[in-house]
Amino acid sequence: MSTEILVIDDDPEVRHLLRTCFEREGYVVSEACDAVGARSVLERGSVGLITLDLTLGRDDGLTLAREIRAARDVPIVMVSGKGDAVDRIVGLELGADDYISKPFNLREVLARVRAVLRRHEAGRPISTNADIGHERFCFGGWTLDVTSRGLVDSAGNTHELTTAEFNLLEMFVKRPHRVLSRDDIMDLLKGQDWTPLDRSIDALVSRLRKKIEDDVAKPLHIKSVRGVGYMFAADVRPA
Repeated sequence: MSTEILVIDDDPEVRHLLRTCFEREGYVVSEACDAVGARSVLERGSVGLITLDLTLGRDDGLTLAREIRAARDVPIVMVSGKGDAVDRIVGLELGADDYISKPFNLREVLARVRAVLRRHEAGRPISTNADIGHERFCFGGWTLDVTSRGLVDSAGNTHELTTAEFNLLEMFVKRPHRVLSRDDIMDLLKGQDWTPLDRSIDALVSRLRKKIEDDVAKPLHIKSVRGVGYMFAADVRPA
């Protein structure tokens, strides 16, 4: 079954260009010019990836990205004329899986979309009746289930993680109390088909902290090591 891509852009020429490009590669394409149209398409629940412009006329693409990410784990590739570093970092912090600046090269867009889809697919749990290799890690009141890729708090509530957030947390809990540079983290995640931007590690850590730390200004689990990188400071034990 072909993946459905939702193209959200207020420019009809850009929508047509991306639709033609994606359909030529065998993808199913839906379009939306604003947040209302995007919500309507997403309610069907069949979208496998979103390309999202940051400027949508009266709507704010960043606000829409935050709304989408809070509700579902669908990959988001931001395609925008806003190409400065601040916009990229903000987009990644809000949960975007990649960021492409306009004007863009269609071959690059296709390559980025394929890479994001591969990462997302690789992060999905494989259904099995066997319990072989089942792994659970406990830290600070949290339980991370590697097999089901679930994060559960002390009250038994499950918290959603994006594929990138889960991969990062799994990497940390398997290496507690070790100082890891950004290069170390990128190398360790390369097996996930990870292709980060310069500051994407920091943005990803920021997103993960918002989900597992009581106070992101004073994190207890993911500590920053000035001039180096990060360390997972929590005590981790197998469940």
